[in-house]
Amino acid sequence: MKYRIRHITRYSYADTVSQCHSIAHLLPRNTFYQRCNSASIQLDPLPATGADRTDYFGNHTYHFSVQVPHNVLQVTAISEVDILGERQNLSLDFGASCREVRAMLTDRSREENLMAREFTLDSPMVQVSPELVDFARGSFAEDHAFLGCVRDLTARIFREFTYDPNYTDVATPLVDVIRHRRGVCQDFAHLAIGCLRAMGFAARYVSGYLETLPPPGQPKLEGSDASHAWFSVYSPTEGWCDFDPTNNLLASQQHITTAWGRDYSDVTPVKGTILGGGASHGLEVEVDVHRLEGAP
Repeated sequence: MKYRIRHITRYSYADTVSQCHSIAHLLPRNTFYQRCNSASIQLDPLPATGADRTDYFGNHTYHFSVQVPHNVLQVTAISEVDILGERQNLSLDFGASCREVRAMLTDRSREENLMAREFTLDSPMVQVSPELVDFARGSFAEDHAFLGCVRDLTARIFREFTYDPNYTDVATPLVDVIRHRRGVCQDFAHLAIGCLRAMGFAARYVSGYLETLPPPGQPKLEGSDASHAWFSVYSPTEGWCDFDPTNNLLASQQHITTAWGRDYSDVTPVKGTILGGGASHGLEVEVDVHRLEGAP
């Protein structure tokens, strides 16, 4: 499949911003299941400086500085991506058990295990708590197939939590999400990651996009898509495997990966500092994910 993604982020400030310095995680990365054929970022106002870089996790980043006074900043990212077949072909009810996976993670002779172990640790937005431990225990039995247990955790989050875009924001503590059983894709990814780390497993946060389709017979509305988030879990025998708890499924050909890290704070779409701007600002985001003509 081939996709074209347009992601517009627009900031409106109460007072004039004299300059800003920012980092954008908006350019899809290359993986064994996808290839980014082209990607660009356009800024209005034009930047004084701009540079493509690769961060610690191997994500494509764009560092820019706008040094002219402005009240509105618009960041437009346009990319085209090939999805190179099915992402995962897993037998979730077979394979290494939870006990075996935990033991293999301590094997220092394998570089992959050592690299994964940093994702067993607390991170700025995901910290192990008694609530996480209690919730996670319901899905993980030591002698059960590990990935089958991850599937059960994914399904429980889908069943027991309500998708509510009006309840949380990027700063809502994970403990509040657990107690009130509400949140959005970012929260559900963090919840799953926290549960896995609480059980001693390695899990990371994945940001990207999910192709959405309109009801039969209706046109797709411009800007109706949204950025998406899910999680990836490490098994020493199967590698990294992606699950989407918001939709209760394994990540598929319709999931397009932008970046991954320990949690949302590592892969925030646009973040930085400004001089000026006043006490408040507005934020608008428009996302379009289009399957290109001729793609299956």
